[in-house]
Amino acid sequence: MSFTGNEDHSITLEEAAKLTRNYRSKAGEGAKKGGFFGKDTLQKILDQESCVGIRIYFGEADNGTPEPVLVGVDDMENDLIEGLLAERDRACPPFCGEENELNS
Repeated sequence: MSFTGNEDHSITLEEAAKLTRNYRSKAGEGAKKGGFFGKDTLQKILDQESCVGIRIYFGEADNGTPEPVLVGVDDMENDLIEGLLAERDRACPPFCGEENELNS
């Protein structure tokens, strides 16, 4: 099986809210809830030759904070490790925006 870039990953707001609520209940008060990546960074990853999507690895900083690591992926499910990788997200908190079902 290979990737096409057209896979459907959509879920409902109810499903997404349950997933993030489950995480927050275990992570504790003040823990990192998520992170923001700008459009330019995501587009640069996607614009790499043979890239059909982005894989997100779950990482951890030296201080224990969870950190996503983004890498492009080709249609044979291979990471494009010679290309652009991303991690420096804008963490929530403090960059959370208005409270909603996903972050409160």
